[in-house]
Amino acid sequence: MQLSGLHKAFGARVLFDKINWHVQPGQRVGLCGPNGAGKTTLLRMMSGDIEPDAGAITRPNELTVGYLPQDGLNHQGKTLYDEVSSAFAELLELQIKMRTLERLLGDETLGKVEHDAALESYSVAQETFHHQDGYGIEAKVSSVLHGLGFSSADFERNTEHFSGGWQMRIALAKLLLRRPHVLLLDEPTNHLDLDARNWLEDFLVGYPHAVILVSHDRFFLDSVVTAIAEVDMRTLTTYPGSYSKFIVEREERVTRLRSAKQKQDEDIARMRMFIDRFRYQATKAKQVQSRIKMLDKIVPIEVPLERKKVHFSFPISRKSGRQVLELKDAAKSYGPITVFKCINVNVERGDRVALVGPNGTGKSTLMRMFSGVESPDSGQRMEGHHVVTQYFAQDEATRLNDSLSVYETLASGSPVDMVPGIRNILGGFLFTEDDVYKRVKVLSGGERTRLAVARMLLKPSNTLLLDEPTNHLDIDSTNVLLDALADYGGTLIFVSHDRYFVDQLATKVIEIGGGDISTYPGTYEEFRWSKEQNSQTKPLQPTIAPTKPPNQTAKFSAVSAATTAAEHKRQQVKNRRRQKRIDTLQSRISDLEKRIATREEAVRTLESEMSAPDFYLDKKAAEQATKRHQALMWEVGDLMNQWEALEQEMSATESSP
Repeated sequence: MQLSGLHKAFGARVLFDKINWHVQPGQRVGLCGPNGAGKTTLLRMMSGDIEPDAGAITRPNELTVGYLPQDGLNHQGKTLYDEVSSAFAELLELQIKMRTLERLLGDETLGKVEHDAALESYSVAQETFHHQDGYGIEAKVSSVLHGLGFSSADFERNTEHFSGGWQMRIALAKLLLRRPHVLLLDEPTNHLDLDARNWLEDFLVGYPHAVILVSHDRFFLDSVVTAIAEVDMRTLTTYPGSYSKFIVEREERVTRLRSAKQKQDEDIARMRMFIDRFRYQATKAKQVQSRIKMLDKIVPIEVPLERKKVHFSFPISRKSGRQVLELKDAAKSYGPITVFKCINVNVERGDRVALVGPNGTGKSTLMRMFSGVESPDSGQRMEGHHVVTQYFAQDEATRLNDSLSVYETLASGSPVDMVPGIRNILGGFLFTEDDVYKRVKVLSGGERTRLAVARMLLKPSNTLLLDEPTNHLDIDSTNVLLDALADYGGTLIFVSHDRYFVDQLATKVIEIGGGDISTYPGTYEEFRWSKEQNSQTKPLQPTIAPTKPPNQTAKFSAVSAATTAAEHKRQQVKNRRRQKRIDTLQSRISDLEKRIATREEAVRTLESEMSAPDFYLDKKAAEQATKRHQALMWEVGDLMNQWEALEQEMSATESSP
């Protein structure tokens, strides 16, 4: 697909101006850029949904394009299996034709000439059906549906009975099975849990054609894409490599642009100064005219707006006891549906617990029981000493006061000493300039969620319960929250479908499913490795060999070869993930060492002040300094524990196969 001189505007606002781009076969490209830069518009133009104002998009005649929008899809009138199978419409029509011919060939009254003609047609149809792998339709549909989180019991449910998020999964399943030459995906992971995201990640890595996708999941981008195309300032800039590599290269490019812009501005200033000084001197007229012509020819260098990096720390709260929360023999049901049979969970101070499991297994229910919003039907919920919890529910955005402005929403519930930082926090969550004066009632769903997350950052607590706080957050906003949580000295229990977010924070994983839970000490990557090891050691179950259509020997040989190649690819993926984990650990260890050094320096400064002879003359100031010293010592201790745990994890990761 070739984009040439593409121009698109909405009123006076120009999104794209003469952009050129060549999409190569087999490329996997992540579209990145600020909100409103035009990523979705570009995908819609490439899919043919909307036309550019100028320029052209050239596609070969045989090229097939598939587009998954963010929302707005609805299916009805068919069962799930029949709806998804419609991706193979031509093969299914051919199958119907084969069955019709089979019935005709079984007719004993059929004449020889008609019989021979029907037999010839059947042979051609069967060869085509076999060549296009028609016998594998059922296995392919089943594999994709299970990978995206549907159960076998869902296959016969009518599609209209599925909610919006599941409707998008149905559309995604059909699109993946169609295997278009160019696959355009706009936020495909929005409605997927972690297991489904992991499956989709592996599927796209092995996809044989071009993939263009928009995603706010940094880990997903790093794992899938081979290049990044940044949409910004009415143009498109491509960077080879992963998202992490793009971040580094973009910063280097912007630095070069700023330097070139500064030099250009200085040259322009000198020329204008010369023109103004000698404009009316006849002896300098030629030089003045020369510089005026040079100024007219200069194309101003545009530099992307600097994306403000917001760093924030949670307000300090009293330290909790070692035992934070415990559920003992807890059971929970809703009518005939049993969510938990009899579970036991223990959370200690400093734990960073990620709750994982397919959608609908009870993650949000467990969060509500932890928070005390709901009580177990039987069993006990026990809370430790001095525990101050803050619970961020999935529907937190609906609890905001519609009559307040954005700024008032944060100011009304914030400690006095946090008020000066409100503007910075709002900027980090994309509320800039006049946005802060908007009333909550006029905000979109995504804006309300961002505001609810920002409000949470300003409230002191020592135990955070977060149920999908990253929904509707872009990468920059997620990083603001992630940095704050990485520095958080309390206990954290959270649900998130953002793999990078989970990888960066979790030190313990609780898997939920089948009315029970399993606790894994360690990171999410270690949890996945443990799951893979357990699945590989399970004995193989005997299976009934399917009836093979004619001429299958070559096919099964090919399958064997493909299996070997797939194993090799899986090993490559595992090695890649291991290296990414090592890089992440090194970055976190380096960051912890800097934070420990900063706090130790603050401790030394305080201790120097406290050793002064007249320090205790001001009793109030002395008390505050003493409390600050104690808090810093606790922080240093917690950070040292984290550092030791990461060093051990690094050692284990480097020595793992």
